[in-house]
Amino acid sequence: MKKPIREIERSLIKTYRKGIWVRFIRAVQQYELVEEGDKIAVAISGGKDSLTLAKLFQELQRHGKQNFDLEFICMDPGYKKEIRQSVEETCEGLGIPVKVHDSDVFEVADKMSKGGAPCYMCARMRRGNLYNRAQELGCNKLALGHHFNDVIETILMNVLYSGNFKTMMPKLHAKNFPGLELIRPMYLIEEEDIIRFMNSTGYQAIDCACTVTEKKDSSTRFKMKQLIADMKKDNPNVDISIFRSAENVNADAIIGWMKNGEKKSFLDYYDS
Repeated sequence: MKKPIREIERSLIKTYRKGIWVRFIRAVQQYELVEEGDKIAVAISGGKDSLTLAKLFQELQRHGKQNFDLEFICMDPGYKKEIRQSVEETCEGLGIPVKVHDSDVFEVADKMSKGGAPCYMCARMRRGNLYNRAQELGCNKLALGHHFNDVIETILMNVLYSGNFKTMMPKLHAKNFPGLELIRPMYLIEEEDIIRFMNSTGYQAIDCACTVTEKKDSSTRFKMKQLIADMKKDNPNVDISIFRSAENVNADAIIGWMKNGEKKSFLDYYDS
């Protein structure tokens, strides 16, 4: 049963205060994600993460100390008609004034992948499209719904599959869109809490909704979820340890690193 909007909004501040609201506020303050006079484009996919992010921003705008403007943008990359309708109806029901714009990302990504997995290409194209739309609307920031679990899974994927140590940053400057910043305000929120909140609303969030491929249990990210879950059986805090590893890098015990695109070696500073 779908709950009234005000009841849903109150639950973010009260029922889910510890797991969601407090962690959202902590990330906003700790990483300096929202500033006076910002105009923030909140990217909506129709999934649980982006819908939760939208409601959090609406509450922050109502109760926060800083004045800022919001635009809720949704790119239709080639959804089936019923998927797009579901996204629009859910946003309307939740009181999110979303602006939907069309694109052909699914089709183009599929062609450019040449029969391979188009997910990486699709993600890059979607990001570029959202940056462009945010810029058109005069926004200086684009907010995405990545959460704590996305961060630690990304760290492990980079170590185990790409041979580097790199995390998903809480904010970064857009390289090809001057004046635009990408922010991730749900950086400290765990996925389980987001799932519980969305289930409590009575509204159905969409999953990937890709018309080219589907999320599979064999995906790399799914493997990381399983790996972390298995490790938590022996060490319940292993997820926190993975997260903190990106905050506690010991520069004296690193063989090599990249700085501004230039490769550095410990040998360069060994005798200094």
